[in-house]
Amino acid sequence: MKAKFYSILFAILLTVPVLAQSGSVTGTVTDTDGQPMPGVSVIVKGTTTGTTTDFDGKYSVSAASDATLVFSYVGYETANVKVNGKSTLDVTLQSGVALDEVVVIGSRNKNRTVTDSPVPVDIIDVKQLLADSPQTNLNQILNYVAPSFSSNTQTISDGTDHIDPASLRGLGPDQVLVLINGKRRHSSSLVNVNGTFGRGSVGTDLNAIPTAAIERIEVLRDGAASQYGSDAIAGVINIVMKKTTNTVLVTANTGAYSSKKSGGWHQGGTDGETTGVSVNYGLPLGENGGFINLTGMFDSRNPTNRMGTKNIPRL
Repeated sequence: MKAKFYSILFAILLTVPVLAQSGSVTGTVTDTDGQPMPGVSVIVKGTTTGTTTDFDGKYSVSAASDATLVFSYVGYETANVKVNGKSTLDVTLQSGVALDEVVVIGSRNKNRTVTDSPVPVDIIDVKQLLADSPQTNLNQILNYVAPSFSSNTQTISDGTDHIDPASLRGLGPDQVLVLINGKRRHSSSLVNVNGTFGRGSVGTDLNAIPTAAIERIEVLRDGAASQYGSDAIAGVINIVMKKTTNTVLVTANTGAYSSKKSGGWHQGGTDGETTGVSVNYGLPLGENGGFINLTGMFDSRNPTNRMGTKNIPRL
């Protein structure tokens, strides 16, 4: 009987101190400059119990006297602090976490954006794009490399099928200013109708500018109405022409769509064939660096038809 009594008493003595160790821990989290840090995550290590600091950097969490609190915040080193029976625990987080790798997303082409200017400017090398990408006309090139630019080929839309309306930042075609070597490019005389994008406005025919004559494209992705006027609310596209001389550049390309529903009677094959040929040549003028650069371009695009036919039974 005595042995059994002692074993029960021993078990009771072991459990009583554990139940007496739980309590509330409060404190303030600051940075190395002594400024309070709101939004810091405070977790009792090994549990799901935790909280976050308020606007003044203060926190309150329930934890045992021998527990460890984990303080974490983006951009700061994680701190593991033992409670050691304290009811108040102030913590200072160290900044400057070493990063193994930094990945920047949102740009399709590196080293092409001027970021130290008051507004972002995309600098696009057309020569490199023509060699590495399948895009052939100016609208397609800008669609490929400039996230803020949008232009889609229209269908069954009168003259808009020939002159694709262009947009910057989702605004109208008449709010995009196009410059050639810093000088205003004239707008087209076609009014967008038939429910196409930019209906009721007049844009600039970018595809009329041969890509073989372009050195680079500068896209100002911000409103510039105070500098250029109301036609630059959406931004500015500046096209810089080539200055090369005594060099002949010939470019040729072709392509087509191939699918099971292409071709005559939708029996498969190809349609929408495109053909493009351009020639660029520059002549020097005088002895003071003058020049004249000439470019000729032929561009052809055949129609596509995916409508198909439907047989309606007669009554």
